[in-house]
Amino acid sequence: MKWGVVVFPGSNCDHDCYWVLKHIFNQEVEYIWHKQSYVEGYDCIVLPGGFSYGDYLRTGAIARFSKVMFGIEKFVSRGGIILGICNGFQILLEAGFLPGAMLRNKNLNFICKYVTIRVENDKTPFTNVTSQDRVLNIPIAHIEGNYYADKTTIEELKKNNQVVFRYSTPEGRCADEANPNGSIDNIAGICNREGNILGMMPHPERCCEKRLGTEDGRVIFESILRWLKNGN
Repeated sequence: MKWGVVVFPGSNCDHDCYWVLKHIFNQEVEYIWHKQSYVEGYDCIVLPGGFSYGDYLRTGAIARFSKVMFGIEKFVSRGGIILGICNGFQILLEAGFLPGAMLRNKNLNFICKYVTIRVENDKTPFTNVTSQDRVLNIPIAHIEGNYYADKTTIEELKKNNQVVFRYSTPEGRCADEANPNGSIDNIAGICNREGNILGMMPHPERCCEKRLGTEDGRVIFESILRWLKNGN
């Protein structure tokens, strides 16, 4: 399998993603510079977390116009797998690959801590090694992670089973006290209707080794690997 990790000016989790793919999962992986419009030959492309272009205007609002996004659009149209983490999720929203928008956290503060999220859909390329309702312990780090979409869009997401993760208590209860940023319906991650694009605010690349306190992030990468291996 060959992976690509996109690097925008301001990306700061690109090296974390590269480390996990190269040294934890022994995968072939390359950085993809944001000015590169040709992105063929990859099995999966990761849009990592960070502060692309300093997050000026809005998070991801400038990155969406990078040359690499034109290549990614072609990659996606052919069914390529895209994983957007935190700032990567925000870029996917701005680019229109996923529906909705990202608002400032409800307390207007940057939040960096471990949270728990519940798997809502275990049939995606990103969750197929786990089971529905499993709770993952995983870190977040953002100031704009308050996912919002209008009522019609939320109903469409539910109808098409596009909500992949929700913030929950450790027992799996999706309650207000388990929602760290005010996201509508406790949404922490969604996929497109075709299922080949995932955007999620939590950082799976930061919890793939025991020394980091939890290995729950492995679920996302192991699922993608199995999905690609099985030729789905």
